[in-house]
Amino acid sequence: MDRLFMKSKDMAEVTVEGLYRDLERRVISSPVGQCPVDMAAAFLRMCHAQSCGKCIPCRVGLGQLQIMIEDVLSIDKTVDISILDDLENTAEAIRISSDCAIGSEAAKMILRGLKGFRNDYESHILNHSCDDTVISKRQSVPCRGGCPAGVDVPGYVSLVRAGRYDDAVKLIRKDNPFPTVCALICEHPCEAKCRRNIIDSPVNIRAIKRFAVDNCSETVETPKKMDKTGKRIAVIGGGPSGLSAAYFLSIMGHDVTVFEKRTQLGGMLRYGIPSYRLPRERLQWDIDAIAAAGVEFKTDYDVKSEEAINEIKNNFDAMYISIGSHNHKNLGIPGEFAKGVIPAVEMLRGIGDDAMPDFHGKSVAVIGGGNVAMDVARTAKRLGATEVSIVYRRRRDDMTALPDEIGGAIAEGCTLLQLKAPSEIIVDKSGNVKGLYVQPQIASEADKSGRPKPIDADQPREKIHCDIVISAIGQATDIEFFEKYGIPVYRGTIKAENTSVVDKVQGIYAGGDCVTGPSTVINAIAAGKVAAANIDSYLGYNHEIAVDVEIPVPELEDKNPRGRIELNERYAAERGGDFEAVELPMTREESLAECSRCLRCDACGFGSFRGGRIEKW
Repeated sequence: MDRLFMKSKDMAEVTVEGLYRDLERRVISSPVGQCPVDMAAAFLRMCHAQSCGKCIPCRVGLGQLQIMIEDVLSIDKTVDISILDDLENTAEAIRISSDCAIGSEAAKMILRGLKGFRNDYESHILNHSCDDTVISKRQSVPCRGGCPAGVDVPGYVSLVRAGRYDDAVKLIRKDNPFPTVCALICEHPCEAKCRRNIIDSPVNIRAIKRFAVDNCSETVETPKKMDKTGKRIAVIGGGPSGLSAAYFLSIMGHDVTVFEKRTQLGGMLRYGIPSYRLPRERLQWDIDAIAAAGVEFKTDYDVKSEEAINEIKNNFDAMYISIGSHNHKNLGIPGEFAKGVIPAVEMLRGIGDDAMPDFHGKSVAVIGGGNVAMDVARTAKRLGATEVSIVYRRRRDDMTALPDEIGGAIAEGCTLLQLKAPSEIIVDKSGNVKGLYVQPQIASEADKSGRPKPIDADQPREKIHCDIVISAIGQATDIEFFEKYGIPVYRGTIKAENTSVVDKVQGIYAGGDCVTGPSTVINAIAAGKVAAANIDSYLGYNHEIAVDVEIPVPELEDKNPRGRIELNERYAAERGGDFEAVELPMTREESLAECSRCLRCDACGFGSFRGGRIEKW
């Protein structure tokens, strides 16, 4: 008689695994505005279904938690607020006494919920309804809700499909004056919540935007400037946030002057992002459109003296501070001030002004794991470095850089050294870099960010040969002068409300990196939009930004799964030696295929009767 058999999955197992994948996609694409108590109840039911039944805390305890939460959610039952104490005590007992992770992690989930959204539990008990904040945040169009600037994604996707590229750009500019920049480098948070995820994978929104800006007219008309108000607004900083605020305020009829410290406009777009990702002529196209809206620019103007800021304060009705994070952070290790140690932001700033360093025949070590580290590593290769090593103290999975950027650096010949913490830069007698000592690390418990904390491994230090060390461990904002002037500062950033109003200082607003710390381009643009609206209100107006573009009616189509169209790239061996654009645009055929995947949430489902389209703001 046979004793062993090869394991094979029956139809039920295969189907259940497919259902789990479907569930994962639904969880990933869950939009904001979901009732957190209802979601906790659903997750708890799934956890209870996974219980083996061996231990009472898991088998019985999770069932009791489920009953209590269902009582909280019931509109037919009246429960006392003290049920939350019972819920907390029961969950804590399960967390401590459950035999395995099924019970203990389910209990932790409930405890986190009681701490994180207790108001929602209380609202269901007292009012038999979700909390007002949940109701106000409900999104009918997840991609638009996921975009910090609130761009009408389904609208411009449908316009691209119809071949109306100029109209698509106009619609994007209603909320974001940098359509080309975002088409090339945006981190596309809109895609994370795309409802197409439920079927297969999110729509390639950024690629569709790229197709629009690649195929629109050479000049797309900007909105007509509204009647002059006679009000003057100063914008300090010519980066994405400042230029966005200036664009909208100028359209509203105000006279706007941008004061920029450097020779050219763009901020970190020009001085922090290499041209192989964002070609300078494409950036300039967006800046020219902002200038066409009537914005005045004063470059080489450093607002860093009391006289300069007093002049602005006395001659302008409002001020928006939007300086970027152009300072580097020190490594804090021996040898960091040796010849050949280059801060990443300084290197990219020089390149922005066409001052190219010569790395021919040099071995380069880049310290850091963010997008800036990937940018300087790939740039070093293009500048002739024979070897580029990316040294990072955590694992690749813990890097903050986009996966595509990491993959691109490796494809172009950069070496990724994971779990290596720099401990000392080796310096010769002449003060030049000769190498880098690193201490091997091992991943341990997760920190507050959820990433495993690296700790020293029981191994000796290792030596990495290099002639150049590029530091890309973070950026800081130079706000010391503003603090001396009386602008409130907290932990290296300007204190401002989410309305961009600077605390306790009338007429001064702030946004972008100087408030949030180094962030994404789309977040900076959103801050500029918010500031423009609130400065306009402060000055006593209520101008509304709109665009006269008719959106095509959705086409009736089956919603069958189909492949997502990805942008192609030039071959790594070809692109690694120049600064030409890496990504290749879509073809018309590809754009039509990808646009057809959009579910048009603006006109279907919830979007058909609640907030499907925001015509103006």
